[in-house]
Amino acid sequence: MTTSEADLDALIDELVTAFPPSTVNPVEFLGEQFDRGLAWTHFPLGHGGLGLTPADQLYALRRLSKLGAPSAVGRNVIGYGMVAPTLVAHGTEEQKERFLRPLFTGEEIWCQLFSEPGAGSDVAALATRAELDGDEWIITGQKVWTTLAHESAFGLLIARTNPDVPKHKGITAFLVDMRAPGVEVLPLYQATGEAEFNECFFTETRIPDNRRLGGVGEGWGVSITTLMNERVSIGGTVPPRGSGLIGEALKIWRQRWSTRGDAHALAVRSDLMQAWVRNEVARLTNWRASDLRRAGTPGPEGSVAKLAFAEENQRTSELCVNLMGAEGMLYGSNYPQVRPTESAMTGGDMRKAFIRMRANSIEGGTSEVMRNIIGERVLGLPGEPRNDKDVAWKDVPRS
Repeated sequence: MTTSEADLDALIDELVTAFPPSTVNPVEFLGEQFDRGLAWTHFPLGHGGLGLTPADQLYALRRLSKLGAPSAVGRNVIGYGMVAPTLVAHGTEEQKERFLRPLFTGEEIWCQLFSEPGAGSDVAALATRAELDGDEWIITGQKVWTTLAHESAFGLLIARTNPDVPKHKGITAFLVDMRAPGVEVLPLYQATGEAEFNECFFTETRIPDNRRLGGVGEGWGVSITTLMNERVSIGGTVPPRGSGLIGEALKIWRQRWSTRGDAHALAVRSDLMQAWVRNEVARLTNWRASDLRRAGTPGPEGSVAKLAFAEENQRTSELCVNLMGAEGMLYGSNYPQVRPTESAMTGGDMRKAFIRMRANSIEGGTSEVMRNIIGERVLGLPGEPRNDKDVAWKDVPRS
């Protein structure tokens, strides 16, 4: 055990002794966890961290989980994994002081406002406008596929502040109050019957300049920090061995197939073992990447993890419904339209999970985009032709 782990053990023991997770309100516990630097141990001192490494953070999370500590991710997955690292990298001291603690405790839920109807995979093509009026910015435009916007107090938004420069250079990032005048959030119902996604409309919404994140025209750098952390957040976690979808597949196999010795059952067992190996390879690869990762903007390992996560989730959830036989086709026919309070990535009813996992290869960057990043930044292959690279955004043809 390293010295940092020994120190973390002592800090964690002190926390759970003074504030037993089984009896203390989760918000109070998480507040104490933040104040003691155990929220994100790799963040700076005073901002929920201890200035350690992401590997130390992974260790702390595992130990706190074993001791029954409440999770800060749950309802605030966007805020915890994507907005918080971006605030640390680009925010002012005032912004960090104002937003990080209530984000961690879950008192303020966050969403990410990047994609638009005409700018999905090509985020930099966005058309939402931000115009300066005194010490305020006026936002007008539309965002789409915004996870948990209906639950959010704030959103990280990027908008075009200069249409006269190439698309990547005329973007600025903002921290927007999702309950401000001019903000409208409407549900987008998925094939599961749930609406964790939303479309958001901004009609002359005013944002104070002190809620601008980073410099004017520096929004693309802010976006890259967020997107790289998003891919690590989606695909780069290291779950316990045999958990998640592969654990569900094993459970179904034990219940329905383990006592059979016919040729069909043996073929099914072979499929299950191949899935186990793929899941374990992905888990160990993410573990190694977590040990090597440093604080700041993650590198292309996040794209590798996200691509593997998306494709394996789809294959493993398909295996689960196949193992269920005809029952695997019987997902609820009434499709209740509900608006969940958490983002459902894995787990639960495997028939529902099979449908939900179709989105994994789109959200957080499509699998095609992930392959482009891996090809260019890992393998060193030539980039795709970009004819609009040096063209002012206003002069780029749009449908």
